[in-house]
Amino acid sequence: MATILVIEDDRAFRDLLRLHLRQAGHTVQAAADPEEGLRSLIDAPPDLILLDLDLPYLSGFEVLEALRKDPTSGKIPVVIVTGHVEEEVHERCRGIGIEGYLTKPFKSEHLIKAIAGALAVHEKK
Repeated sequence: MATILVIEDDRAFRDLLRLHLRQAGHTVQAAADPEEGLRSLIDAPPDLILLDLDLPYLSGFEVLEALRKDPTSGKIPVVIVTGHVEEEVHERCRGIGIEGYLTKPFKSEHLIKAIAGALAVHEKK
């Protein structure tokens, strides 16, 4: 299974994601804000990042852009988990480079399927 970094400021939702991911056999690193998330990338790069768009200090867009500019983190697949349902937001994320987009709330099956799909696409690259 994969090591997944969750960057999500909502503690309850972060804990829920952690629970679902661990039940699916994944190892989980969790960060409450972008700074903590980016710092953990240096210590132990994950196989995949779950990224919220509404974060303190930096937006998820800014984090995603920073990830994509770095040669190492630019190769890590990112799945967005957000409350934004607007097509423009989804398009902007795709333009920066994502492997998946989930709109909150979602079922755990959709989460696991999105992660599997993103990891499979990443393996083919």
